[in-house]
Amino acid sequence: MSKRFEGQSALVTGGGAGIGRAIAIRLASEGARVLVADINDDAAQETVQAIGAGASATHLDVTQRSSVAAMVAEAVARHGRLDVVVSNAGIMDRMPFLEMTDEFWNRVIGLNLSGAFMCGQEAARQMVAQGTGGRIVFVASNSGLFGGRGRAAYGASKAGLMNLTQSMAIELAEHDIRVNAVGPGPTKTREDQGEVPPPSVMARMPMARFGGPDEVAAVAAFLAAAESSFVTGHTYFADGGYTVAGMMEG
Repeated sequence: MSKRFEGQSALVTGGGAGIGRAIAIRLASEGARVLVADINDDAAQETVQAIGAGASATHLDVTQRSSVAAMVAEAVARHGRLDVVVSNAGIMDRMPFLEMTDEFWNRVIGLNLSGAFMCGQEAARQMVAQGTGGRIVFVASNSGLFGGRGRAAYGASKAGLMNLTQSMAIELAEHDIRVNAVGPGPTKTREDQGEVPPPSVMARMPMARFGGPDEVAAVAAFLAAAESSFVTGHTYFADGGYTVAGMMEG
């Protein structure tokens, strides 16, 4: 595999499992020194063990500004700088709209949107201070494009994240900081998901299968690499065609 990130410092939030773990492993495999941040310390350490040399773990609560700032400071202390940040930490949870509580809404928005805002802001401030630019990649979702049952909070958080990506890209371009997002579709991150997506998904899934975390990680790595040097403010969907499908019968 190529070494597109040789000598670079990368930070991945929510890197203890699933898509975050796959992204951390992918960046490390291409030469990055990776700090894996997660609220689950054991999971973060498991990712570090899977990577081996050049990786380290830190505790992160994305809902707390002090925790986010400490994470960025640790990345700089360990590696001398910060070149790539992938903000993946978040939660996917459902509740019917008419039953949705303030507590539920605030928890999902706080983790998925406010947490990403703080991670992006703290990372960008460090990159500006370095004066050498950087790349920030958010993990969005196709739920940010259209509605779904029980997903008022989740969908709103991801729609907000996609707009945050655009706004940050505009303001940070003058500092040579590119901001993009990868938007996963139905992705198999747990064994209990079964072998194929449910019928409601298959009905509008041209590729007719789950995506793998490594396939999402490949897109995130592209957005963080020099190959995408003229790309900023976009959400790239790794979703098997899910977001573009309309009526597929016939």
